Order: sequence, then C-alpha cells, then structure tokens
Amino acid sequence: MAKGELRSGYTTGACAAAGVKAAFLHMAGADWREVRLTALDGTPLTIPVKDVVETAEGIRAEVVKFSGDDPDITNGVSVFTTLMLLDETDDIEFRAGEGVGTVTKRGMSLPVGEPSINMGPRTLIRNVVEEMMGSVDVGARVTISIPAGVELAKKTLNPVLGIEGGISVIGTTGVLRPMSEEAFKDSLVPQINVALAAGEPVLVFVPGKIGERIALSLGVSQSALIETSNFIGFMLDRAAERGAEKILILGHTGKLVKMAAGVFHTHNRVADARLETLAAYAAAEGLAQEAVRAVLASNTTEDAMEVIAEAGLAERVCAVIAERVHVRAERYLFGKVQVGALMVNFAGDILGADARALSFARDYGWRLNRES
Repeated sequence: MAKGELRSGYTTGACAAAGVKAAFLHMAGADWREVRLTALDGTPLTIPVKDVVETAEGIRAEVVKFSGDDPDITNGVSVFTTLMLLDETDDIEFRAGEGVGTVTKRGMSLPVGEPSINMGPRTLIRNVVEEMMGSVDVGARVTISIPAGVELAKKTLNPVLGIEGGISVIGTTGVLRPMSEEAFKDSLVPQINVALAAGEPVLVFVPGKIGERIALSLGVSQSALIETSNFIGFMLDRAAERGAEKILILGHTGKLVKMAAGVFHTHNRVADARLETLAAYAAAEGLAQEAVRAVLASNTTEDAMEVIAEAGLAERVCAVIAERVHVRAERYLFGKVQVGALMVNFAGDILGADARALSFARDYGWRLNRES
C-alpha cells in the first residue's frame, strides 16, 4: 500500500458471510481460522475468524469487524453468524439475532417484518452457500447477531428509519472503503423514502439533532423529519426525484443565511458568506453603516444578530431571509416542489418564516407561537 493511502476494511455483511463459510469449513473438519471471499465487485477478501462453536441452534462463528481507516462505529465489534442446515426447505432463511434490527416501516429496500440484513450481505451469503455446497437449493437458516448493535443503533438513523432492535447488516459489495462524501450523502436518502411511504404531506428538512428537537416541539411528526447534514441541495434533488410535493427547511440562522445567498452545500469549507449575507440584507432594511461594519466584524451569526436586533431590525431581516430561502430553494428545483423556510435559534424560538411555511403550519397544526 502506498504511503498515505487509506486502508480498506470489510463490511458487517462480509463478516457474516465469512462466518457462514467458517461454519461450513468447521463441519468439513477443515481449517476455519482464516477464510477467503470474493466481494461482489470482484475484490478478494481474506478475513480472520475468531471462534467457531457448536450450539443447539447450529454452528456459530465469531468474526471481529475491521473497518480499515473508515471511521465506522462498528469497528472492532463481534459479528456472530449461526448456520443451521435445514431439510424442510431449499431456501435460505435470514434471521435477526441480538443487536440486529427488524424493518418496521415501509419505504426501505426490505419488506416490513424482515431482518435488516441488506441485499448485498444476503447475496454474499448465498454465494458462500453455493461455493460450499455446489447449489443454492440447499436449505439453511442464517442468524446474524451483533450484541453491541443494541447500543450502537442509537447513534445511527435506524430509529428514524423504523429499524428496531439494533443496527443493519450492510455493505453493497463487502469491501469497506474509507467513507467518501458521496457514500455519506447516499446514507441519508432512505429517510425520504420512509417519510413518503408513511404518507407525510410535508418533508421537514433539519440539519441535525437540534433542528429535530425544535421541529418536534412545534408539533411536527417524527416520521416527517429528514436529517440533511450540510447537503441541503442534494437532499432537495433526491426528494424532488421521488415525487415530494412540499418541503419545509427548518434551521438555525447560520444555515438559512447561506441558503438565502444560494449556497446549498452548507459546510463552511465549501462556502461561508454568512456575515456578508447578513450585512447585505440588514443594510437593505436600513442598518446604519457603522452597524454594518460591526456585523461584518462579528465572530458568529449570533453576534451579528445582536447588532441587528439592537437596531430594531431583527424581525424584518429574518423574515426577508426566510423568504429568500423559499425563493432560492424553489428556483433550485425549477418550481417542481413547494418549499417553505423557518429560521430558529438554538432555544427553538421562531426568528423568521416565509408565507409558505406559515401556510404549512396552518394546514398541519404546527405550533409556531406567532401569528399565522
């Protein structure tokens, strides 16, 4: 590996497939301590196996997850796979053991009631069964357990997506490469599918947990919430592609000010003109020149808003910014979706709302604590 090159690892799905192969090797009296798999993209994988034991439920193998240089929360956890061959069926039955979630909401790639073992891992496991038995017509029960998954799931989007009881067994190919921005963005999209499948009339975009807490306090349904991180534009596009008709963008001043300037990737290393944008809109509403300079010299948007508030212009400026977010976002989507904007502070106070957001609030009973 070249100096500075990031190390790849293997997914929880690959761990489970390696466990299945180790179980077969144990049954054959062969060495199971290290197994070789071919990932779904053709990459060869060599995966060490920690232990194999015989139990009443079948042969159980333990594989310790290795994530390489990817900051994966499952790195170092044990993935247990129990294999039981069955005479009464010619199919492979997948079961969720401790720490592996079950799908409870429509909109995911698996039906409600299925263990959250994604199609990549299922295909890898079928490939192993075919390799070891010469046929995919062999009946087998494969139970995957990740005991640490009960707690780890709380750090994922699984509770929002309706995956209950643990984490998902994932992996498109079986190879875990250090996570790219694209991969992270793609991991956010299933929230949209679940919200639309639940029949939510308005998708409520929030950048993170603070926005989620505030939205819930206003009476927004949990199933309507879509965490976007910094990728507002990307998520707007994905929602429009899926037929969303109404979206509310709910965020802190710092996020909405950027969108008012047409910035839809809000990470500060991509674009950060918050103070300049606030200064421009405040000046347009009559902020004096010295106060404009104070806004531009501020450390944060909160500091800048204090300057604007002292001039008695906060309500007007925030209303204009919310209106501009509405205009910019609908223009971004070429008018295909109705988009409203709601600006809040960290305490959850409503600082600005456009007419579209106020209309949504009236129609769906949200408590904005202001005239609507």
